Amino acid sequence: MVDLYSDTQTRPTAGMREAMAKAVVGDEQSGDDPTTNALCERTAALLGMEAAVFMPSGTMCNLVAILTQTRAGDEIVVDASSHIYNTEGASAAAIGGVSTKPLTTENGVFTAEQAEAAIRPPARTAPRSALVSVENTTAFSGGSVWPLEAVRAVRDVAKRHGLIAHMDGARLLNAVAATGISAADYVDGFDTAWIDLSKGLGCPVGAVLCGTKDFIVEAWRWKYRLGGAMRQSGVLAAAGLYALDHHVDQLKVDNDNALALDHGLRAIEGVEIAAPTQSNILRFSVEALGVPEADFAKACLERGVRFRATGAHEIRATTHLDVDRAGVERAIAAAREVAASLG
Repeated sequence: MVDLYSDTQTRPTAGMREAMAKAVVGDEQSGDDPTTNALCERTAALLGMEAAVFMPSGTMCNLVAILTQTRAGDEIVVDASSHIYNTEGASAAAIGGVSTKPLTTENGVFTAEQAEAAIRPPARTAPRSALVSVENTTAFSGGSVWPLEAVRAVRDVAKRHGLIAHMDGARLLNAVAATGISAADYVDGFDTAWIDLSKGLGCPVGAVLCGTKDFIVEAWRWKYRLGGAMRQSGVLAAAGLYALDHHVDQLKVDNDNALALDHGLRAIEGVEIAAPTQSNILRFSVEALGVPEADFAKACLERGVRFRATGAHEIRATTHLDVDRAGVERAIAAAREVAASLG
């Protein structure tokens, strides 16, 4: 199986499993797990922030960042295709009473002008604009990489209006691999940011949320309330440390493989790339073939290649460390065969 459904499909490597088995552990909830503490310190340094907390998931990172820095009745500003808006179960609203204002974009990157227009003037009858979130890279808009000047322009709008600037950095290190811009430069001036360990880095679970020391104290309260506190989490944190040592360079390979897949799919009649491929995610359309995207994906799956049908004739493909260049070539061949048979 060539599994391009998502980079969440990665499995821990033999070296990572060995590191997990040998991890020195303690009680994370009491602050006594040395491996977890080391991962938090290292990630905070990587992002240029004061402190960090280890979370079971990136979804919890987003939710805790929102709950810690907003109050019920507030409104947050996000892209309309963002993970926060589409695939987190409306958790900010369900748990925190926080509403979401989505911005329509072509590729998941909104402008400073859009952010400015979305921030509400103070009014008794309106929600209070409280937080602006940037997703870098974008999950459902083709893995778009935010230009640094666009990131900073949106950050500056948030700061000028007294709002929290938050970065959903689930695939931030893919953006780093694509541009050479450091993670710390991308999140400079942001109040909170996080990276995922269970996507391109290949860990079985986990993410790390960063911010000021005072923020992390309050974030821990929400982590505990939400059932996220763990015991010997060093077994999981060891995977994160191993990934930071051994898998970061792989992200450049993943980006290159996505570009190779892009080039191969472009050569198939009836297949159209939806947006320029910038990282390890790409979107393509099969509308010109006159078949539903689900049918196309199902036919590819029968040939041992798994894509993700996302609706509106579009399909998403995501490269990762479990897919090598030979797997990319197999995916192109399967897509070509299916396009010929269905078209």
